[in-house]
Amino acid sequence: MHPILSNKTQSKSDIPLTPQYTENSVVFKGDGEPQSPEQLLKNLSTAYKAGLLQPDSYARGGSVAALEERFAEMLGKEAAVFFPTGTLANHMAIRSLCEGKRRALVQEQSHLYQDTGDCATKLSGINLIPLARNHAHFTLEEVRKAATESQAGRVDNPIGAMMIESPVRRQMGQVMSLEEMRAITEYCREQEIGTHLDGARLYMMTAATGIDPKQYSQIFDTVYVSLYKYFGAPFGGILAGDADRLRDMYHERRMFGGALSSAYMAAALALQGSIGFQARFNESIAQAHDLFSRLNQLQGIEITELTNGSNIFPIALESEAIEQRLVSGLWDRDVFLSPDEGAVRVTRLTVNTTLLRQSNQMLVDCFRDALAGA
Repeated sequence: MHPILSNKTQSKSDIPLTPQYTENSVVFKGDGEPQSPEQLLKNLSTAYKAGLLQPDSYARGGSVAALEERFAEMLGKEAAVFFPTGTLANHMAIRSLCEGKRRALVQEQSHLYQDTGDCATKLSGINLIPLARNHAHFTLEEVRKAATESQAGRVDNPIGAMMIESPVRRQMGQVMSLEEMRAITEYCREQEIGTHLDGARLYMMTAATGIDPKQYSQIFDTVYVSLYKYFGAPFGGILAGDADRLRDMYHERRMFGGALSSAYMAAALALQGSIGFQARFNESIAQAHDLFSRLNQLQGIEITELTNGSNIFPIALESEAIEQRLVSGLWDRDVFLSPDEGAVRVTRLTVNTTLLRQSNQMLVDCFRDALAGA
């Protein structure tokens, strides 16, 4: 029987592959709180009682319209459009900003370049020019050089758009500084190059830097924010920008198969999850800094903070035996560590709002007892 169905012990540390999370679980994985089908149904019921569940017509009107209005305000933009996926939201942003030009600058480590099967090239005829190979972000000089070279060839081929992803998941959630972003977007504006922020995890960045989300979004023409990574929706994203640019974007959305029926359920959950989220996540990051400082006083464990990091913290455990004892012991105490997808060792702790479910003193005691095998 499949381990998800049997729920039998499968790993060498005698831990089931599918943990049964509770409302008290602290889960050091993912940007949001893990939700079981039962929890999703409970949240939908709560949204219904709060009057947030209002039917839409193929992702127009109802809860979807309310969600778009709310996120436009949250991001300081004139308008916003719901998309079923971040892939489509980023693609439509680049497609719109290029305005007939055929090149866009992106980070080599970005999701749009690495994970979308060249969608912008195949579906919209836009070539992505990757910069800053194996680095979190590019610099103004790299952007200026690429833009100059693009127009200096025998065929003039100007850059139409520039996208920045921050935080960058492939680089352990590292962020680009607001000062660097501002310098690059100002240059792009001078060169009539459209600017887009892939801010899927924007609220992780703002919690780490203490900078309001509007300060980031206002310097870009468009910005995308994920709804399912941490706002509680099962899918979806928001693209925000000027009203004129987004007014008819629903036609493009439908053309690319993104006009979902009954999108209002995801929209209602995201509306509900966005209420008070920024304050809760800021509190989580502050609590994490204190917790990790205290955990570093325990033997056999070291947690570090990345320069320009966000909500991901590298962890080093002295031996595999200590790792197995720690993971197993914490499991019994409703605290969960796990390797990244495809990995076998625990190398990072990802902070989310589940951290607020237990006090730091409780968590320090859990780690201490688990390390001691108590």
